[in-house]
Amino acid sequence: MSVRMYSTLTGREDELVPMHPDGVLRMYVCGMTPKFHPHVGHARTFVAMDVIRRYLLWRGYRLKHVQNFTDIDDKIIARAASQNRDAESTAREYMDSYLQAMDRVNVQRAEEYPTVTGYMERIVEFIAGLVETSHGYVSELGDVWFDVASFPDYGKLSHRDLNSQLVAARKELEPGKRDPRDFALWKHAREGEPSWPSPWGRGRPGWHIECSAMVRETLGDQIDIHGGGADLIFPHHENEIAQSESLTGKVPFTEHWVHAGLVVLSGGEKMAHSAENFTTLDSILEQYSPLEVRYYLIATHYRSSLAFTLDSENGSRPRVRGIEDARAALGRLRRALGEEPFSLDGALDQDTVDKFTAAMDADFNTPDALAVIFDLAREINTQRAAGAVDAAFDRRRRTLVCLLGVLGLSLSEAQPRTTGEPFVELLLDVRRKLRDMKQWALADEIRDRLADLGVTVEDKPGGVATWRLDP
Repeated sequence: MSVRMYSTLTGREDELVPMHPDGVLRMYVCGMTPKFHPHVGHARTFVAMDVIRRYLLWRGYRLKHVQNFTDIDDKIIARAASQNRDAESTAREYMDSYLQAMDRVNVQRAEEYPTVTGYMERIVEFIAGLVETSHGYVSELGDVWFDVASFPDYGKLSHRDLNSQLVAARKELEPGKRDPRDFALWKHAREGEPSWPSPWGRGRPGWHIECSAMVRETLGDQIDIHGGGADLIFPHHENEIAQSESLTGKVPFTEHWVHAGLVVLSGGEKMAHSAENFTTLDSILEQYSPLEVRYYLIATHYRSSLAFTLDSENGSRPRVRGIEDARAALGRLRRALGEEPFSLDGALDQDTVDKFTAAMDADFNTPDALAVIFDLAREINTQRAAGAVDAAFDRRRRTLVCLLGVLGLSLSEAQPRTTGEPFVELLLDVRRKLRDMKQWALADEIRDRLADLGVTVEDKPGGVATWRLDP
């Protein structure tokens, strides 16, 4: 069996076979536009791409991973102006914020983080090549536009036909623009905004050309995997294909287009900086552990949308339903792992590894992979209950740690404590009274909910209960 990846371009799962003779997979991920701190939607995309990268490396592939920063943009300029500072320092602050936040949720860093400002000369050269081959044209104002009509395959990624493109495009043409579908390669300088020299006068690049140029310079004319959020399919990634394949003549520009589903709110709208409906990752990490957040982000298949719902009861601090579920799930895994000493070196439970691999080989199906891990946890609990603490018991626990590690999950991470000692004692007092009233189901529910939070309750003779915090 081999890894099969779904591609937005083909609409099917295809076997992952390296394109290049050296066997190294080229993976490019469209990174963040650093106009503010990263939100949960950003984390969803980049954790998904991190899981893909980790799994491929675990499966024995060699891989080079590049992820850009769009460090000059209209919204960065607007943010800088609102803060009475320059665009460069503004972008730098939020780039650093992104890296720190992703470090916390265990996203491994890319080999390279190219920036638009750092690759400006290469971007200008790329645009010049499109103009020379008549795929781009220059307006009197000094703007450069991509001629969509010169690329007959336009729309093949988003599966839009010519008529739908025209309907979706703005009917009023911007000055110097020939076709409503054409998009900017270079924008002439505006007063008070950062600009760079070019053959067409000072200005700055359009959004889409930047990634085409950075991909070419860091990974080459053709790459194996191109990732990003589903909201980038059109127009950004569609335009990347048009630019890159028009300049190089090499098809496909990307073999596998991988798009992560969006984080959606209760009203169905996507979480986004532009909509001002976002929750920053840092604010979530004030309430939940990085491990809980990461588990929540991968418990849903990466191509599916991810619901983000805040619950608030009686004025209490809002809770995220999915992360509360993640906290409970991790509690069950910690209890299965237990406290008995064992070595992480040694053989694994091959049957479990095979099932986990089958799930992840099928387009990185993390829900199915986690189900395999929980089946393993139940086997461990059964052995422990039977007193069969032997070599097979340790092999299963070692496998549990290993496979969670493939997903970037480590049970050794310290648990956040959401309940203090007085509150545990209060709950146990309520539980004792419920037991006296023979309300066994409610008493058991308190015990189970405490267990989900990492508090183990042990009933002793005489109606006395003791408790401990699990490691």
